[in-house]
Amino acid sequence: MTNLPSPDSSQPSKNSAGETPPTPLRCFTGAAISGAIAVLLYLLNQSIVQGLAAKPLPTNNITATNIAIAVRTLVIGLSTLATAIFAIATLGLIALGIQLLIQQLRQPSSNQE
Repeated sequence: MTNLPSPDSSQPSKNSAGETPPTPLRCFTGAAISGAIAVLLYLLNQSIVQGLAAKPLPTNNITATNIAIAVRTLVIGLSTLATAIFAIATLGLIALGIQLLIQQLRQPSSNQE
């Protein structure tokens, strides 16, 4: 005989797939965390750009110059991509939180009809 866990009101409810449904609070909390990471990545990106701009490229060898340009482009591109991913995730979580709030506000009025 297995012991089934007793229902506890402190744990969030789960849907039929065993997943916890999103709530506006969880969306806005996730957006705040993602936004903070995006801001930190933006500051890191600016630091990388300024640091690479301050260092001159090697001009003795054309191959070394081309490799340096490729590496700079790759580093700046990857840091910009990471910043953009977190910024877009922040916007998406904010939009989802607003959508869930609107659904919660409309739900009681539709039940009264």
